[in-house]
Amino acid sequence: MTRYVGSKWRKTSAILKNSYLAAHVPETLRMTKVSLLNSLNRYEMVYVKPEHGSYGNGVMRVERLPDGYRYQSGEKIHQFKEYGPLYRSIVKQTKGKRYLVQKGIHLLKHQGRRFDLRVMVQFSPNRTWETTGIIGRVAAKHKIVTNYHNGGRIVSASTLLREHTSDLNGKLRELEKLGVKAGLAMQKAFPGVYVIGLDVAMDKKLHPWILEVNTSPDPYIFRKHPDGTLFKKIMRYAKAYPKK
Repeated sequence: MTRYVGSKWRKTSAILKNSYLAAHVPETLRMTKVSLLNSLNRYEMVYVKPEHGSYGNGVMRVERLPDGYRYQSGEKIHQFKEYGPLYRSIVKQTKGKRYLVQKGIHLLKHQGRRFDLRVMVQFSPNRTWETTGIIGRVAAKHKIVTNYHNGGRIVSASTLLREHTSDLNGKLRELEKLGVKAGLAMQKAFPGVYVIGLDVAMDKKLHPWILEVNTSPDPYIFRKHPDGTLFKKIMRYAKAYPKK
């Protein structure tokens, strides 16, 4: 069994201790009336997300506009002239749960829809961290999250990145390195973690941003990877995790 860590706040704090990783983490704060307003003033677009949650449930995209504010939850868009009513509406959506506010990264698009990447990283049978798979997730029409369980479509990372860079192999190597460093940082902070899944956004400059670290990532999306040996390797590594 590999250790599960639910708090997005604790996981973000863990990887921020590594200076290399910190350059790839969007500013993330606990959401308050002040922190959300300050973040909107600084970045114009942010995401708010539950500190505990999965599959993209509860995630909202919030924007400051020239004439007011708006946020999207699911497929519904809410518009406001002033900040006060916007914040009260968002708090109502949180249903009393603790939320985080994260600098918004404008995701690259594939066929007009946003995508991000899932980087699968595992503690190998050789007792070293290894990035065992990278796959793309394309958001469903009108959705702000890319999660497969929220209607997202699985597409190979190579297909998605090739549209945006001439250095495909270099970018994949950069993502692999990011994964290994994140695995080491997480295991240092949380002994007993042997697998992580990074949700990584690529901005227009092809800079990778770690949106989230998952300690119980779904391996089955890799069944859809064009390389059939990848899923088998992931499952083989999973069977070899050290026993507690």
